[in-house]
Amino acid sequence: MTQHRSRGIRRIGVLVAVPALSALTLAACGGGDDGGSGGSGGSGAADGFSFAFENASGGQENPWQLLADQYAEETGVEIETQGLPPDSYGLSMRTQLQGGSAPDVMMFSPGAGNSNAVLPLAEAGYIEALGEESASLVPAGNESLFEIDGEVYAQPTSIIPVGMAWNSAAASDGGVDVPADESAMLDACGTLAGEGKSFLAVAGSAPPNMGLMAMAISATRVYAETPDWNEQRAAGDVSFADSEGWQATLQTVVDMNEAGCFQQGAAGGGFDAITQGLTQGTSLAAFVPGAAATELANASPGLNLQVQPFPPADGGDPFMLASPNYALSINASAEDGAKEAAREFLAWMAEPENAARFVELQGGVAITGPDENLSPVYEPVADLLESGDYAPLPNLTWPNPGVYDALSTGVQGLLAGQGDIASVLESIDQAWDQ
Repeated sequence: MTQHRSRGIRRIGVLVAVPALSALTLAACGGGDDGGSGGSGGSGAADGFSFAFENASGGQENPWQLLADQYAEETGVEIETQGLPPDSYGLSMRTQLQGGSAPDVMMFSPGAGNSNAVLPLAEAGYIEALGEESASLVPAGNESLFEIDGEVYAQPTSIIPVGMAWNSAAASDGGVDVPADESAMLDACGTLAGEGKSFLAVAGSAPPNMGLMAMAISATRVYAETPDWNEQRAAGDVSFADSEGWQATLQTVVDMNEAGCFQQGAAGGGFDAITQGLTQGTSLAAFVPGAAATELANASPGLNLQVQPFPPADGGDPFMLASPNYALSINASAEDGAKEAAREFLAWMAEPENAARFVELQGGVAITGPDENLSPVYEPVADLLESGDYAPLPNLTWPNPGVYDALSTGVQGLLAGQGDIASVLESIDQAWDQ
């Protein structure tokens, strides 16, 4: 069944896949079945195929695993699943592809800016080109993140909004409303800090969480006004170091730190600081993907989390990030029978009821845009999603993973009182130009 592109999706790229966020144990990508499903790779027979995906928790409630099980039960097709830890997944897939032992179907991130990005592998000839059914699911304007020379190499599955996971009850108890702008947020930070609480819980010791924070802030400071900023950087027309928007983004991080917006010891905090802060109500918000907020809320009875956009600069309008973050690809070296079985599986995943089931399990938004099944988690940002007032997570259109690494470690240093904004931005430019 052919899917049609949503008219309401624009300026949407791909979610970073926010690599290490899975360590939260509330990651949107969940766990797989690593035991008893070794994943021989590229060895699927005509009546089956092998399938690899990220495995955060090691459990059986991973959306990929659940859909694979459902497909196998409905069709009788044998699927050999291979769940791998998120922090090693990209390297594992590249190694297996290079060695000729990769699975037939693999979960990847679109674009080129992550360690598990699909386009560099497609350029190297490791990934099979897909058909029109997969191409029809690519949100308009995002072809460059899925295509090379007009050929599509990954099939998107859902959209994941990224902003602040907001603990409504804790905010109400603290007498704090969602801040309308940066000044209101900094005022709230000071009030909460005086009460031994924090506006935000961050994992300062985990660079990816710092990178995610900076990108969430950049939505209003950079991409709301200049949605093609990445394209301008690629053309050499702008730079991070000279960008007033990126300067304002990192200055906001510094101002938040000085205003006490983060929990005590934030620079050394791990992902447990986020889970504990949100579940115990000692922090009102955290930077996590919407799917992660959904999973954390589901795992904590009575916890009401919603996704809110990060407060804009004074006088600005709300704007946020939202992207398809994961996609499915087929191994170009898979046997013919396995390729055919894999294509049939991707076609099944694209069918509306199965696509909706995956979105429900993952905690995202339908790839075609918000619909009647939109999760209450996203009610505060439903209007932004409907109107298209969002941008892709920037790093997936960046030329290499080193750019995001430079941003992440640079912001980590700022939080620890090391380095300065100018040197951080210069290091990001250097990583871009490598």
